[in-house]
Amino acid sequence: MSNQYLDPNLKVFSLNSNRGLAEEIAKTIGVELGKCSVTHFSDGEIQIKIEESIRGCDVFIIQSTSYPVNEHLMETLIMIDALKRASARTINVLMPYYGYARQDRKAHAREPITAKLVANLLETAGAHRVVALDLHAPQIQGFFDIPIDHLMGVPILSDYFAKKNLDDIVIVSPDHGGVTRARKMADRLKAPIAIIDKRRPRPNVAEVMNIVGNIEGKTAILIDDIIDTAGTITLAANALVENGAAEVYACCTHPVLSGPAIERIQNSKIKELVVTNSIALPEEKKIDKVVELSVAPLLAEAIIRVHEEQSVSTLFD
Repeated sequence: MSNQYLDPNLKVFSLNSNRGLAEEIAKTIGVELGKCSVTHFSDGEIQIKIEESIRGCDVFIIQSTSYPVNEHLMETLIMIDALKRASARTINVLMPYYGYARQDRKAHAREPITAKLVANLLETAGAHRVVALDLHAPQIQGFFDIPIDHLMGVPILSDYFAKKNLDDIVIVSPDHGGVTRARKMADRLKAPIAIIDKRRPRPNVAEVMNIVGNIEGKTAILIDDIIDTAGTITLAANALVENGAAEVYACCTHPVLSGPAIERIQNSKIKELVVTNSIALPEEKKIDKVVELSVAPLLAEAIIRVHEEQSVSTLFD
């Protein structure tokens, strides 16, 4: 390994959710991935074995709680318990995608707040720190009583579009909740913003209402944190074109892309969908329209800075 990291007390482990990203992060840092096996007992229970000593080490677990979310969440909790009982000095959970984040408040009567529940589970299991990327709501940081580093995907997405040298662009937020994110990208690309005012009658069902801002004749870039069933983003793209936008690009940090998402994107007016590899995309979802950017350099830098007790805040900008 050409850029070997010399401190043996830094250990990076990967569970099953995003092995490719973990290998890329380890290579960028200059360490080998820690040796552990994640298998199942015959009744389906998860079995984790750590196959090297981690006593007194700073351990980083890389695991997105993406589909199947409950399986990956349990893997994380069991791994934290194993590390705690093996006398790791610190247990740091690096979650490129934090599942259950969309239930972050009681929107209706008798609803759970699962984003807080997951935070409690991670803490109770024994995590000392969480590193997350583009949480669905920044307030989720306050659900933790342990340190949390919240990294941003907007700079990575913005740099990609800056290199494309697109003419006359406008950054579009698909709903009023994403305006702050759109503003950050607009500031980086020195572009105006527009907002799509939409009403959501029930989960995973979106309905476009009207467009606030001037988009006529412009190249629109839609930005969101999560694209799940792609209903919101494809309706938004089609509405932009119908209202006079020249071209529509879309981007997000977390490509959940469940159910009919890929078919919707393929049949929509979106010219290109730019995503990061915070969630591992299976081959059938890697269609021509989808461009994948890597968050490994950002996450590797965060791991090194946390381990060396340097400031991480410079990575937030």
